[in-house]
Amino acid sequence: MNATLTRTATVAPAAEVDNRAAYLGFATAYVLGHGSAALSKGTDPIVVLPPWLPIAFLAAGLVAGTVLATIASLRAQRAATPDRRRAEKLVGTAWVIGFAALALAITGLTTVFDRPELQTVLWPAGSTIVVGLIYLAEGAVRRNSLHYNLGTWLALVASAALFVPGAGFFGVLAVLGGSAYLLAAFLEPRRLASLAA
Repeated sequence: MNATLTRTATVAPAAEVDNRAAYLGFATAYVLGHGSAALSKGTDPIVVLPPWLPIAFLAAGLVAGTVLATIASLRAQRAATPDRRRAEKLVGTAWVIGFAALALAITGLTTVFDRPELQTVLWPAGSTIVVGLIYLAEGAVRRNSLHYNLGTWLALVASAALFVPGAGFFGVLAVLGGSAYLLAAFLEPRRLASLAA
């Protein structure tokens, strides 16, 4: 009998959301987007980048992560019970509601106080807080403690980052947010394997 080395891939149970690819997409957004902003903003930037480049890095990673998360969620919903599908749809609408509320809050704050420059920090921090809170809801609905804990971490990190002045704010999001997504992507196969066992 020939000894062959086989690599077993972790396959998610049919009704389970496999977040690995989405986590990696969001990690890329945080590390490249917020990381390049941390390096290029402030009174004495480490590197000089066109102002649009950090936003482009962030947007590309967020779009990739969102598309991958949507695909994984829709794939899992096909095998889910009707109650689970209903819960997933309700949590799905929370994304639209959360970001609509965030847009109103940021627009209102920056308009009333006549401080449009605050949008530079309110959008990244507010978006991460909203994402964290929705991950908490998704984690509870899916009974996924990894997703729940990631959401907790993101919400707390984004809130605390508001205390860091200047470009350091983006550095906190890049390092603590990006590494949290990378760790979650690393731990996701173990979570899926425990469900399949």
